[in-house]
Amino acid sequence: MTNTQRSQRMKPTPISRRALVIAAVASIALVAGCAGPKTRYGDAGKVETVTNTFGSTDLQMLSEQMSQSMLTEAPAIAGGNLPIVTIQEVKNKTSEYIDTRAITNRMRATLQKSRRVRFAVDEADMKKQTGELQRQDSEYYKKEKSAQMGEMIGAGFRITGEITSIVKETKKVKDVYYQLFLSLTNIQTGIEEWSDTKEIRKTTER
Repeated sequence: MTNTQRSQRMKPTPISRRALVIAAVASIALVAGCAGPKTRYGDAGKVETVTNTFGSTDLQMLSEQMSQSMLTEAPAIAGGNLPIVTIQEVKNKTSEYIDTRAITNRMRATLQKSRRVRFAVDEADMKKQTGELQRQDSEYYKKEKSAQMGEMIGAGFRITGEITSIVKETKKVKDVYYQLFLSLTNIQTGIEEWSDTKEIRKTTER
């Protein structure tokens, strides 16, 4: 076999070229697929409408509205007396999971930033608080430089509440109504100093 014949046998045919191109494209697609989904940062305050279940926008809206209502309409807070308040767990009476502590945590941060409210340890963190007091009230700490038992200050007011929902659904429309109710009660007298409700309605058309 001559050199010319060998060269002609080794030269790729049009079909071979097409197969090579397809193989290269497939390899690129495979590598891109293995790279996984792309992740990017978004605006945390942007309105979230992915689903009609309770979401980040609902949490932000309800906690902000309730905080402003309490700051302007609750006499114990609006009067500028710097009351000590504790928050009890908000009951979730909806049909879905809602982290109600996230709502009250955001409210607490907003209220504290106003410098018109102080917060005493709540029921959920009481075990941690008393555990730390017991740890410091030991032979390992100097008495004059450690927290002492019996010095905690009780709250004068407590925040309680609940979140409920009503869901109506047809083949074409799903309507979800949320209502958050909160109240501020004087612990000493048992008098309700303030209460308010905030509502959200979300409708999805299929």
